[in-house]
Amino acid sequence: MKKLLLISFIAGILLVNNDATFAQSPIQRKGGTYFRISLQSYAFNKLLNDNVKGRGKGMSLYDLMDFCAENNFDAVDLTDYYFPGYPDKLPTDEFIYDVKRRAYELGLSISGTGVRNDFSNPDPAKRAADVKHVKEWVDVAVKMGAPVVRIFSGAKLPEGSENKWDSVANYMAADIKECVAYAKERGIMIAVQNHGDFLKTADETIKLVKLVNSDWFGIINDTGYFLTDDPYSDIAKVMPYTVNFLLKESPIPLGSPVRIDLPKIMKILRDNNYRGFVNLETLSARTPSKDKTKTDGAKSGYDPYTAVPVFLKMVKTATATEFGK
Repeated sequence: MKKLLLISFIAGILLVNNDATFAQSPIQRKGGTYFRISLQSYAFNKLLNDNVKGRGKGMSLYDLMDFCAENNFDAVDLTDYYFPGYPDKLPTDEFIYDVKRRAYELGLSISGTGVRNDFSNPDPAKRAADVKHVKEWVDVAVKMGAPVVRIFSGAKLPEGSENKWDSVANYMAADIKECVAYAKERGIMIAVQNHGDFLKTADETIKLVKLVNSDWFGIINDTGYFLTDDPYSDIAKVMPYTVNFLLKESPIPLGSPVRIDLPKIMKILRDNNYRGFVNLETLSARTPSKDKTKTDGAKSGYDPYTAVPVFLKMVKTATATEFGK
């Protein structure tokens, strides 16, 4: 009898400590809706890349921060692609601290940063290299004062794994868990961005979050990349796990002329008592064509110096209408 009681007691302990029992809880927010408006640096992707790769004058991160200050943004999100030396080497501490100082001088918060990775890759060595890069960029985030590092899930399901989403998600989650554990020890959050790739829907995105199962892991809610019939429903569904809110001009990717419904977005933010950053990202016109010139911001007529202020004004008007501020 005593032996049976002991076995039952041990089984109970194992059950209580099972990750599935303690699935990650939604973010517990207090108070009403409150957000600050940030600029996602990808809005100036071509100019920032030109600068890093030495293709003419382009735009430096300092230029970008000056632009944000001149247009009264509250914050800026600085992606790793645009730092000197990328992708071959990390920025120096001197450069990181100088960027941090300049942001402070301009009254800008650094809302986050991000990396390029592919955790759907079936090659463990390549995924390990991406894990290493995420960890390195966590260290950069600590020095820079960025609270969250954005990652991607993966480009797509690997060939031969089209019907094995769960299998890929499991090894992806294991890699992300390693990144999150490292980030947690340094006070940095990791957040995955739905990007119409491995993660196409709210359900898929939330499933990955629950597989990782950490309060230090969440979602970059990309309003332009849920590939569903009703993207607004997906945007709302992932709000409880949203770490940063990425607001685009259209809810549909690939240069759709359909404009985002800002009143509907504001209601979603209000209904979920969202508190945090709303990162704006304007994009150059895109088409599925293989003609590279059609995706080039300069040749498509896209001018971020014009597009960003116009979108910012629209967002501020919608905010004032919904929240009276």
